[in-house]
Amino acid sequence: MSVWLHVIGIGDNGLDSLSPATRSILESAEVIFGADRHHDLTAHLTAERRAWPSPFDALISDLKSLKGKRVVVLATGDPLWYSVGARIARDIDPSEILFHPQLSAFQLAAARMGWSLADCETLTIHGRPTEQIIPFLAPYQSLLILTKDATSPAQVARILRERGYGASRLTALAHMNGANETRLDGTAADWSHDVPDFHTLAVACIADNGVAVLPRTGLPDSAFASDGTMTKQEVRAVTLAKLAPARGALLWDIGCGSGSVAIEWMRAARDARAIGIETRADRRAFAAENAVTLGAPALNLIDGTAPEALANLPAPDAVFIGGGLTPEVFAVAWSTLKPHGRLVANTVTLEGEAVLLALRAQFGGTLSRIAVERAVPVGRLTGWKPSMTVTQWSLSK
Repeated sequence: MSVWLHVIGIGDNGLDSLSPATRSILESAEVIFGADRHHDLTAHLTAERRAWPSPFDALISDLKSLKGKRVVVLATGDPLWYSVGARIARDIDPSEILFHPQLSAFQLAAARMGWSLADCETLTIHGRPTEQIIPFLAPYQSLLILTKDATSPAQVARILRERGYGASRLTALAHMNGANETRLDGTAADWSHDVPDFHTLAVACIADNGVAVLPRTGLPDSAFASDGTMTKQEVRAVTLAKLAPARGALLWDIGCGSGSVAIEWMRAARDARAIGIETRADRRAFAAENAVTLGAPALNLIDGTAPEALANLPAPDAVFIGGGLTPEVFAVAWSTLKPHGRLVANTVTLEGEAVLLALRAQFGGTLSRIAVERAVPVGRLTGWKPSMTVTQWSLSK
C-alpha cells in the first residue's frame, strides 16, 4: 500500500521546525487537520483546513473518507508520544501512514532544565485526571508533565502540598523554541503564577521534613479509608506478587471492598487498569475515595454480584477474587481470562477453603496459607496479635 496520510509533528517555531522534505509534504497537502494553534503556525498554506472533530474518535472516519487525497495531520512535537499518532495507527494500516516526529516537549523541557531525560518520569494530564501523577511522587524524583491548560500547575501544586511535597520546585516552560518562550519558577507551597495554556511542567519532588513517604506498592493499611474489612498489607503484597501487574494490563477485582488490591495493581505499573466489582455501596464509596487519594482515579467500580456482573466486561489479564468465590464465579472468570493470565483467590473461611480445594483438584495451581502476626501493646508490654489465616490459591492459564 502507498502512503497517503502524513502525521507531522511541528514545533512552536512553525515551519522552521521542519526538515525541508517534511515541509515540502506539508506545503503540498490537500487537507490539513490540526488544533487551532497548528493552523495558526501554518496560516499561509492554502490546503483545506479541518479542526479536530468532536467526539475525537470521529477523526478516524474523517481520515478514512479522504483516502486517495494528500492528507496531513499536525501534532505537537512527537506524534507517537502521548499524542494523536498512536490513536491513528490503531485504526489505519501503518503502511499507509508516514510519521514525521520533531523534538518532543519532554526533550525540550529536559534540555531547558538540564535533566537527563532517561532519569525523568514522563507523564501527561492532558485530558486525564491530575491525580494520575500521585504514584510517581517520591523524594528526588524529576517529573515532566504535559498539561491541560493554565490551571494545571496550580492543581499539581495543590496535590504536592496535600501529600507533603510543598517544597517541591515547579517550572512552567511555555512555547518552547517559539518567539514567546517563557519560563516561570516557584515551589508547590507558594505557586501563584499566571501561566500560558500551552506549556510543559517540570517538577523536582522534594519531600517535607517528617512526611511519611508512600511507596508505589506495599502501602500501609492506614493509607486506605475502609471499614476495617480489607486485604491487609502483608497479604496484599503476596497477592500482588502472584497477580504480577504489567503495563496496560487489566485486573478484575471481584469483591473489591475498599479497593486496596485494585489500587495497588494500578500504582504498580504504568497504565495498568482495574475493574472492581462490589455489592456494598459504602465499600464502593471507600474505593472511589481511595482511588482518587492514592492516584488511581481511573478505577472502574461496578455495583453488582458475580458472576452476573462479569458479563460483557473486557477480558482481563489477571483476576483477583477476594470475596464471593463460587464454582460459577470461577468458571466465568477462568473462561474469560486471557491466555497466560493469572488468577488469585483468597479466603479466610472453611467454606471458602473447601471451594478452593475442590477447584485446585480439578485445575491445579498453587495453594498456600498466609499467617500474619503483628506486635501490639499488651498492657505496658508488647505481644503478638494474629490476624485471620488466609488460604490463597493461584494459577496461570
